Amino acid sequence: MENRKIRVLIAKVGLDGHDRGAKIVAHALKSSGMEVVYTGLRQTVEQVVNAAIQEDVDVLGMSFLSGDHMVLVPKVMKALKEKCVEDLMVVVGGIILKKDIPGLLGMGVSKVFLPGTPKAEIVKYIQENAPRR
Repeated sequence: MENRKIRVLIAKVGLDGHDRGAKIVAHALKSSGMEVVYTGLRQTVEQVVNAAIQEDVDVLGMSFLSGDHMVLVPKVMKALKEKCVEDLMVVVGGIILKKDIPGLLGMGVSKVFLPGTPKAEIVKYIQENAPRR
């Protein structure tokens, strides 16, 4: 089977209007050889889940700065499960309270990246852990 590039969807779920960090991460992933799709701002849970399915991505990365990650991540995870999307790695980044990390991991999030995480660390984590389909 042909070795395809890792495909990543970077999403901004909810009303958060700040996407500089998401764009920086998307650029770093693309520069490392991954195929990256960025959904843009203010996406609904349904839009993000449908985009992940339509784009056949290996990784869904969600960026949060507005503090609504503990409301929106469970909705995304539930929607993925309802659509039988089980072979997708989900990562979260942005302004995430350290006390929320265990809860996010318990929901099925693979990794949480906090502000200041080196881009190379994010790239390496995805390269080493993305599902090979």
